[in-house]
Amino acid sequence: MNDIKENTSAALSHVNAKGEANMVDVTEKSMTSRTATAQGFIKMTSETMALISQGDNKKGDVFAVARIAGIQAAKKCSDLIPLCHPLMLSKVQVDFDVDTANNQIKVTSLCRLTGQTGVEMEALTAVSVACLTLFDMCKAADPGMEIFGIKVLTKEGGKSGSWQAQASENS
Repeated sequence: MNDIKENTSAALSHVNAKGEANMVDVTEKSMTSRTATAQGFIKMTSETMALISQGDNKKGDVFAVARIAGIQAAKKCSDLIPLCHPLMLSKVQVDFDVDTANNQIKVTSLCRLTGQTGVEMEALTAVSVACLTLFDMCKAADPGMEIFGIKVLTKEGGKSGSWQAQASENS
């Protein structure tokens, strides 16, 4: 059991040598430009898609509210995820791609800063909360909506450099 704990501790940066939760010390890390992008999808009925596309949702401009919610969520990520560092984000962008053929909306986010730690969690949080907000604003019309495919697409900067997710059918 100790071998597993030691190997896990080395592989997981938020676990100390004793296997306890631990906020990573980034004091000695270099300040570098860091960017991350993420995506997620929400699937709905064609009727709900039409309500959104035509601006007929009773709660108002669904995309404007979801965009603001996603941006705000990225800024509040460290309040939501216990071991995330509070970050001074210099850019948060949330975009929507309406796919009427598949009755789904792809939500993408971009987060950027110059700092000592990455922004993947902020990008994921922005996408997640934007999808949740779309759900909340449309649930009266379509309680069966499905949120899926939330993942990091890219990350740039820091010691580990650039990373890109492999393409999948929902990319």
